[in-house]
Amino acid sequence: MFKRTLVLSATVAMICSPCSMAAESNEIEQLRQEIRQLKESYEARLQALERRLAETRRDADATRTPLPQESAAVPATARSAVPTFNPAISLILGGTYARLSLDPSSFRIQGFVPSGGEVGPGARSFNLGESELTFSASIDPYFSGRLTASLAGDNSVGVEEALFESQSLFNGATVRGGRFLSSIGYLNGQHAHAWDFVDMPLAYQAFFGGPLKTDGLQLRWLAPTDRFIELGVEAGAGDAFPANRRGGNALDTTAAFVHVGDDIGQSLSWRAGLSWLESKSRDRAYDDVNSAGGAVTNAFSGTSRTWVVDGVLKWAPDGNSTRRNFKLQGEYMRRDERGTLTYDTAGAALTSAYQSAQSGWYLQGVYQFAPRWRVALRHDRLDSGQSHVGAFATGALSTADLPLLVHGEPSRDALMVDYSLSEFSRFRLQLARDKSRANATDHQLFLQYIMSLGSHGGHSF
Repeated sequence: MFKRTLVLSATVAMICSPCSMAAESNEIEQLRQEIRQLKESYEARLQALERRLAETRRDADATRTPLPQESAAVPATARSAVPTFNPAISLILGGTYARLSLDPSSFRIQGFVPSGGEVGPGARSFNLGESELTFSASIDPYFSGRLTASLAGDNSVGVEEALFESQSLFNGATVRGGRFLSSIGYLNGQHAHAWDFVDMPLAYQAFFGGPLKTDGLQLRWLAPTDRFIELGVEAGAGDAFPANRRGGNALDTTAAFVHVGDDIGQSLSWRAGLSWLESKSRDRAYDDVNSAGGAVTNAFSGTSRTWVVDGVLKWAPDGNSTRRNFKLQGEYMRRDERGTLTYDTAGAALTSAYQSAQSGWYLQGVYQFAPRWRVALRHDRLDSGQSHVGAFATGALSTADLPLLVHGEPSRDALMVDYSLSEFSRFRLQLARDKSRANATDHQLFLQYIMSLGSHGGHSF
């Protein structure tokens, strides 16, 4: 019985197997046909969309008006490189607390004609310092631009720099136009937040009234050598002391400079410079008092020539300045003035020949002894020389009639310690003994903060 059942089952399986295989084959063929139909349908739809896109492009090209910058005179590479206006913005916030032993309103640098820009120690107690707002961007493939506005604590707004710059004249050359910080000396080209002390050296205040700004043009050339060699010339309208606009078309300020630098091994680097500035003035006025104590206004007309010698030496172990570094920096200035001096322009109007030779220098050292801590010392000294006034020789005037021109040798010593939580925030303590005034010493204490917001470019060497 068992054998008969087994034979019957085998016979049924043999009969049904071809039927099952035939059914599966029909199902597979049906799926293949459906896939082919979907593929053909999608290909037809894609072709239709591509035809519509081509037609739309042709219609747009036919109706489009060419933009001015896309004329044939502008190379195609330049057209594609023109960026949208998206300037980098940075903001520097600064402020101080000052404790002074002498009244800051009586500040003056003995023996030097006031420039009108001496800030001196500033006001006592808490003060909002100068804040800087900077916009910078590429203008096109050939020029970049920068505007730095200075916001003073007295709510006044000034233009620190407003310039365009191009580096495409020829190899190593840069042209700059507008208002810019002159490149003479070492410290002059740096903004206030980059200084190592709260204030500028006395020499800068006496000779230029602070940083020298030029409204004009500058051409610099960087030599294609392993050693850093930079040559430059400047020409300006003469708005900044010791020049003034004389009302004509002439250039009242011209300057030239050369900077040289190199490395000494892996840990030392240096830079030295020589600069020359010629400034012309007509009726450059300043206020003084006469021998009777009355207020008078005097005026100088003539030519000022200033020489600046600067140098800086930097040390960092194996070139790594993040933990420890030292900087030794100094500048020497000499100014010769020749022309005429008019005494009491609103009264006696006595004009006579005038000649003076004045000098000044500073030397400072800054040591970073830990990643966030720095300590520094600075010594300033000036020599006003002897002013030669024709009216002195004739007896028409005495030195008592021109007390600001009486010989003086102002000096100042300053100690600074600062702490930076990061590269964007810094707190500073400065102690100074200032002997700028005649026969008086001002003992000064400053606390300062500097905060940097937004995009900010690297500082110069």
